[in-house]
Amino acid sequence: MKNADKIIKLVTAALMAALTCAVTISLPIKIPNTTGGYIHPGDAFVLLSGIILGPLYGGLAAGIGSILADIFLGAFLYAPATLVIKALAAIAGAYSYRHIRKGSVIVAGAAVGITVTVGYYIYECILTGNLITPLSSALFNLIQNVMGIVLASILLPLVKKVPQIRAMINK
Repeated sequence: MKNADKIIKLVTAALMAALTCAVTISLPIKIPNTTGGYIHPGDAFVLLSGIILGPLYGGLAAGIGSILADIFLGAFLYAPATLVIKALAAIAGAYSYRHIRKGSVIVAGAAVGITVTVGYYIYECILTGNLITPLSSALFNLIQNVMGIVLASILLPLVKKVPQIRAMINK
């Protein structure tokens, strides 16, 4: 990879982290009867980070943007798990988009959604000490996933019009 390509990718990763954070904190909806979880449209940018940047840079952008959102929203209990879960979700989305069903936002979004839902379910089981209470937030995570897939499906054709982004996606 040329130096200019690395700089473009790094700047795009920083932009995606900032967008992930901004969109996440723009419309948080608290999930009732949980330990402080919330749903938001930010998972669209977790998905887009993976699709645009690939697994490494996409995972970093998604994880960093999401943990910053948790910190800004005061969800400190979730922040460490968010970093890992959202990074893994973007990695799963990138891999799915590029290798399992090339070019399918729905398949990539499903990989992101499964990763997020299972990740937070396990984390909340640890927090609450039981297997039942976290089921309510798992439902909200699935709703958030559908919202993320729809939003990413709308935004991806628009961002693909930028030649540098289109080039990153096609690598």
